[in-house]
Amino acid sequence: MADEPHGLTTSLMARAPRVALDALDLHVIAGPDRGAHRRLGPGKVRVGTAPGCDVRLRDPTVSRVHCELEVHGEGVRITDLESTNGTLVDGVRVHDAELTAGGTVSVGETVLRLELAGEPAYVELSRADRFGRFLGASPEIRRIYAILERVAPTDATILIQGETGTGKEALAHAIHQASERERGPFIAVDCGAIAESLIESELFGHVRGAFSGAVQDRIGLFEQASGGTLFLDEIGELPLSLQPKLLRALEMREVRRVGSSVSKRVDVRVLAATNRHLARGVNEGTFREDLYYRLAVLEIVIPPLRARRDDILLLAEHFYRSFSGRSDPLPEELRGPLRARAWPGNVRELRNFIERSVALGWCARREAQPEAPPPSTPAGLEALVPADLPLKEARELWTNRFESLYVGALLRRTHGNVTQAAALAGVTRRSLQRLIAQHGLRSGDAGDAGDAGDDEEERGA
Repeated sequence: MADEPHGLTTSLMARAPRVALDALDLHVIAGPDRGAHRRLGPGKVRVGTAPGCDVRLRDPTVSRVHCELEVHGEGVRITDLESTNGTLVDGVRVHDAELTAGGTVSVGETVLRLELAGEPAYVELSRADRFGRFLGASPEIRRIYAILERVAPTDATILIQGETGTGKEALAHAIHQASERERGPFIAVDCGAIAESLIESELFGHVRGAFSGAVQDRIGLFEQASGGTLFLDEIGELPLSLQPKLLRALEMREVRRVGSSVSKRVDVRVLAATNRHLARGVNEGTFREDLYYRLAVLEIVIPPLRARRDDILLLAEHFYRSFSGRSDPLPEELRGPLRARAWPGNVRELRNFIERSVALGWCARREAQPEAPPPSTPAGLEALVPADLPLKEARELWTNRFESLYVGALLRRTHGNVTQAAALAGVTRRSLQRLIAQHGLRSGDAGDAGDAGDDEEERGA
């Protein structure tokens, strides 16, 4: 089935708008809450002493947000959230691990046991293969669609979590488009890209004379987004000193400009995203617990691309047609390598790979010639293969030859422009310069026009 993602997806969408998972019961078998139990459904359950935890314990040796249990299609995964006393599975301390029915989990002086409930738990799946401009048809993604189809039209605050490159902003924009606010503004701000001294003014605005350089009144992003959606990207980077003011803005739906004594009402929906685990930040003291729970009215976790391999070819096909301007399918020779790759950069890395492949001609379609015999090995190819050397040395020599040919081809393609060549290769300009020097190449031989000023810029960086 792994080799036929489209067939599998079609089958799921046609026959089953939901899937069944084993329901599990979590029992407290030792500690102050002994005898308590909870049915675990699909999704995440947090264990700790904080009021917002799904499984709230009275054990003083348990951290406020101690660990997290996630029920998924293949079982239950437990993750320790940087707790003070750690999380033990069957007596072994773990950071994250897979649990099996009958296993025990120790948190502080409390012991939990996981047991099969004897009945299934059902997970609703959407029939759609996209949500706005967010594309994906795997069961993991269609489960998210099913949730968002219900909550996107509301004004509920949503926290989107996921690794870098999974498409958090694309999903936030899709939520905005599916809401009653779609005709209003969608304002996105990266909380990690603004200096700490300026972020309060950026979010809430300021009045003239509030600080040095404030020569006129300025409207903040909350006011700019009024009537629409404000997307706070990388919310985990928000300075601790500003978090109470953001909490007040979310609770009261009003803001006060820096230097002003007057609060102003704002009609805005807030979506937030982070690649950090905010629950860990709560335990570490870097993120306010009350703000975390206020943001996570609904929490959406976008799985990494490696966890939804059925979407790799669907996304690659979309990017290929977008960058090539063609309607024909993705070249067959690319399909196997695409599915075999781990894609640590997720959808962003896949998108960049396809764009680079199209730009360099790696994705060029070959005209079919059924009557022609298969191409034979080019004459003289054996001369390039140093068969007289051990494998390790032969591989190194082959790699050096490839790099030399590849870099030379890039320089010819860009007429010697090192900056453009580096962009096509997906490396920094300095890295490409090292390869050029290492292989004795000269960008000027291919015509380095238009790139002369870059050396000076590189030295000044």
